Amino acid sequence: MPFSFDALRRRPDLEGPDLVAVDAADRLILDESADDRARVGERELVVIGDAFGALTLGAADAGARGIRVHQDEVLGEEALRANAAEADLHDAFTSHALDASLLSGARVVLLRLPRSLRALADIAGLIALHAHPDVVVYAGGRLKHMTVTMNDVLRERFDRLDVSHARQKSRVLIARGPHDGVEPEPDAAEVDGIRIRAFGGAFAGASIDIGTRLLLAHLPAPHDGRAIDLACGTGVVAAALAVRHPSLEVIACDQSALAVASARATAEANGVADRVQVVRDDMMRSQPDATATLIALNPPFHSGAAVTDQLAPRMFADAARVLAPGGELWTVWNSALQYRPALERLVGPTRQVARDRKFTVTVSTKR
Repeated sequence: MPFSFDALRRRPDLEGPDLVAVDAADRLILDESADDRARVGERELVVIGDAFGALTLGAADAGARGIRVHQDEVLGEEALRANAAEADLHDAFTSHALDASLLSGARVVLLRLPRSLRALADIAGLIALHAHPDVVVYAGGRLKHMTVTMNDVLRERFDRLDVSHARQKSRVLIARGPHDGVEPEPDAAEVDGIRIRAFGGAFAGASIDIGTRLLLAHLPAPHDGRAIDLACGTGVVAAALAVRHPSLEVIACDQSALAVASARATAEANGVADRVQVVRDDMMRSQPDATATLIALNPPFHSGAAVTDQLAPRMFADAARVLAPGGELWTVWNSALQYRPALERLVGPTRQVARDRKFTVTVSTKR
């Protein structure tokens, strides 16, 4: 069928009335960049941070081909492919890691601004390092998620920065004249004996959030078997398990490319990279049934910019699939979310292990 913004969907990510696949910022980025996009050749257009394909497919519908795309989340990549197939634009783009293969020789970059200033700095440094000297960057977002500091971050790597008029509560920053490009390096810290490495935008950065800290304080001591750090973030739990229990097989999984890169760097910093397998995955889709003895989880409650309580139950159900009979799901959650009934229903008998002013730690045993 012909391409239409109205036909874009988020699947296989969560869908619902308040969970949109395209917004006014996507449309404004495309409108502001139209003239420059019309002048570039094949493989000279790059798209970064396209949630579900609106930027990529909007550009492809206007004639662009060889579009190079980076999306942090696995589900975003899958939604783009599904939306492209329906619009018969599946051959208009290729997916890449956030590296030189994405940006080498790029003349126009369409960017959805990340919320993290550190992530924006990393992206700007990479563009300045690898893109063509005459590259133009169209970086847009919703006004409620933008700050004037974003302008300063871009000015550190570009000679000129223009700002579009606001439209439908969205705005675009237009950067030209790249200079002083640099490869990103993870932030580093050591907390409670664990060395943490975090690239810009990774949850909690180079620290341990208070929920994960409470979980780590109460995790049991499995002597063997297979443990999984689900939604691993920077891989702190996986690294801690591997350091504490040398005979344990540990897997860390997350759908975010930034998280996976951070978790790999964390495992390496702690000397356990040979014993921690880091996987970019939708939950634990690549893991076989009934194979894990322990799963540790601090479930997210954001789907993109939207807050939702629908993510955690999906993770509980997948944990039940992957746990061997008698295996345990150790979960930390904001006490106000009241996840215990869902854990009981989806996994098995659940008991409270710890609780502080904000968080609860439970263990659920697979029936």
